[in-house]
Amino acid sequence: MAEKNIRKAKPTGNSAALRFGAIIFWILAIVAEVIGILILLGNIPTPEAYLLYFLIGAIVIDLIFVIIGSQMWKKANHIKPASEKNPLAFWLYNNLGVIVSVIAFAPLLILILLNKDADKKTKTIAAIVAAVALAIAGVSSYDFNPVSQEDLARAEAYFQNTDVFYTKNGKVYHSHADCGYLKNSKEVFEAKVSKAFEENKTRLCKSCAKKDNVTNEILAIQE
Repeated sequence: MAEKNIRKAKPTGNSAALRFGAIIFWILAIVAEVIGILILLGNIPTPEAYLLYFLIGAIVIDLIFVIIGSQMWKKANHIKPASEKNPLAFWLYNNLGVIVSVIAFAPLLILILLNKDADKKTKTIAAIVAAVALAIAGVSSYDFNPVSQEDLARAEAYFQNTDVFYTKNGKVYHSHADCGYLKNSKEVFEAKVSKAFEENKTRLCKSCAKKDNVTNEILAIQE
């Protein structure tokens, strides 16, 4: 059995700062897209031999900024989540990055496909790169594990007087440091349940839930 090193996790981050950062990166992504469009339309003089490279460069930079912004937005959503009372608003709030991804790539992709001046090879490769970037951005921006205001409130109410435990790569949090699922973990973090939610551990371990006699009606349990 590995010797566990239980460390106190850092305090919960600032959701407002994360959202501000996400918006800044998304704006930079749109700027990169606009530059790509201007290059494609010839408004930014570019040697024809290097047109494809400049377009790919703009697309890659666009992708990097979108992903960074989306990760920051998702992290902020886990610190200060939206209410699930309005399902559509809840989805939009949690997946704003997906919408930004479409805005950041679809116009450029369409213009590449409709452009009549670029040669066929340039159009084909640039369109494929833009389509792949759009897919990557969309998938990385989608929150596959959204958390609601109600989920966090229930967890905080239940664990208001005690900490929880989790590992860096784990998918759940634990109410017991000696949980069998943690026995081979060399590094375990101890924190308030809100910090576990921030780190995308939003479900209680099924073994700990059984030991504490906790049901799905009280907390979300590991499937």
